[in-house]
Amino acid sequence: MTDHSIKGKTVLIAGGGKNLGGLVARDLAAAGARAIAVHYNTAASAKETEETLAAIRAAGAEAVAFQADLTSAAAMEKLFADTIAAIGRPDIAINTVGKVLKKPFTEISEAEYDEMTAVNSKSAFFFIKEAGKHLNDNGKICTLVTSLLGAYTPFYAAYAGTKAPVEHFTRAASKEFGERGISVTAIGPGPMDTPFFYPAEAADAQAYHKSAAALSAFTKTGLTDIADIVPWIRMLVSEGWWMTGQTILVNGGYTTK
Repeated sequence: MTDHSIKGKTVLIAGGGKNLGGLVARDLAAAGARAIAVHYNTAASAKETEETLAAIRAAGAEAVAFQADLTSAAAMEKLFADTIAAIGRPDIAINTVGKVLKKPFTEISEAEYDEMTAVNSKSAFFFIKEAGKHLNDNGKICTLVTSLLGAYTPFYAAYAGTKAPVEHFTRAASKEFGERGISVTAIGPGPMDTPFFYPAEAADAQAYHKSAAALSAFTKTGLTDIADIVPWIRMLVSEGWWMTGQTILVNGGYTTK
């Protein structure tokens, strides 16, 4: 029987230096991962990334970090090549990279659209592509999207619209990689209590999001707590491997599909 546990596995996490990605890295190290490669985008995240690396090592796993802008195919190829050179072929590849833009449709510039596409769609496509080429057999791929994929709402055309293609990337890749035992999933959290949320939302919108989920009253802020997303990611990249080709909205009842 194939071993689908975390123990002894090699992991790559894009956007793994801090926030949700950093918490996932710490969690998988505690679950017995052998080695974890953490990607971060800019030097501004270097200090938090070092703290994440220290936590991974304290849990007994090997840890390395790579800084890169992942909006080109070449950069993604290099990330996987560097990871393999440092810790070996990954068993698990998790992509938490994303960028939020809340703006009326008629005010979104071409430059903004191109940036959102590059970060949310293009990088996800090439992450899955490289994972499909380099993961060990029976590997796991998981991409973070957004619960807005289940919403009927204005102002998020560029954000949700550029995350939406990842649903089909996930379906297609799961069909193509399935013969090697690789599962491919996507998770769409609700609005999360992270530093990325607050600059994009005015006070009235913050208040709405903090009360919109069915279970909002039972969380610290009313928003999705990143700690509540981590167990879902852990499950999908381990014993939950039989779930594949799916996008799951994990949001306390914020939106459904």
